[in-house]
Amino acid sequence: MAQGHGGVTVTAVATGLARSTIDRGMAELRSGQNDIGERVRRPGGGRKSAVAHQPGLPAALETLIEDAIRGDPGSPLRWVSRSLRHLVKALAAQGFQASQRVVANLLREMQYSCQANRKTRGGANHPDRDAQFGHINTTVKKAIAAGEPAISVGTKKKELVGDFKNAGRELGSQGDPELVRVHDFELPELGKIAPSGVYDIAAHDGWVSVGIDAGAFSVESIRRWWEKLGRVRYPHASRLVITADCGGSNDPRVKLWKRELRRFANESGLRITVTHLPPGTSKWNLIEHRLVAFITQNWRGKPLISHQVIVQLIGSTSTETGLKVHCQIDGNLYPRGIKVTAQEMRSINITPDRFHGEWNYTISPNHHPP
Repeated sequence: MAQGHGGVTVTAVATGLARSTIDRGMAELRSGQNDIGERVRRPGGGRKSAVAHQPGLPAALETLIEDAIRGDPGSPLRWVSRSLRHLVKALAAQGFQASQRVVANLLREMQYSCQANRKTRGGANHPDRDAQFGHINTTVKKAIAAGEPAISVGTKKKELVGDFKNAGRELGSQGDPELVRVHDFELPELGKIAPSGVYDIAAHDGWVSVGIDAGAFSVESIRRWWEKLGRVRYPHASRLVITADCGGSNDPRVKLWKRELRRFANESGLRITVTHLPPGTSKWNLIEHRLVAFITQNWRGKPLISHQVIVQLIGSTSTETGLKVHCQIDGNLYPRGIKVTAQEMRSINITPDRFHGEWNYTISPNHHPP
């Protein structure tokens, strides 16, 4: 406008804009009105979206997703991952043209996103599950109030010994990770270990025996805790309360577990009261989140190259709340397939509790050990 006659031509040559576009702009400036606000184009301007050209595209995409989620055997995505690439191919087979970016935007608008599996199904809950937890809590509190030891026991999963990958990451020089084996095949000369732990509830203290998982091994861990720590800490104890899960070598149905507890009771002179967590609730055992979880954190990203390294990593575990862990290698070889005879079971001085005696029982020393 300031250039006067011929200004439109000069501006068109300099900017490459059409004369009609410049004329419309001059008209808007003269009118003083701004109908489009902060927009660059008027509503409806620019290239039309894929949905505008293909109105059935969103419905077709949602049908593909829903059929696959419901498990329709006829769905083209039932047996493959629902990736953007597979979705684009399935839509193309129906005559739709859409890029992966278009499909991703549509999925976002329809509130679909990548979902991982979530562990929520724990099987059928026992009707007395909560009551059993209340019974355990009451039993442990009474023991601690009376100055008697109360422990939580459990065995960590088996670990390969050697230069194998251990889950987690640890600080190190950039681009210089610790090299480990590609395949997780057990080394015959090193084998596997199963840390068996004892957590002293009142003392906030842990004991871990590193050995081979077996019914006798878990009781041996309790025995070693008592000899090294418990006897000194509780010199006047007459009873030991044990909380354990309901599976593995601590299963209340395992005869070897009860036979070994009888032997320990005879050796220590303690009455041993055992309370098992209800089936399917082993992760709620105190030892899991007060001891085992911190051991896992402490050795994350560190290959368990030898038994001594494992002992040092476990023994170095501590927390700001004062947890201390004592660790020792158990070199005993525990035979498998041991048959406990009916006579041995009858010799166990066991008293079932009135409330779920299969979960709660007390094993007392024999007056005349067989």
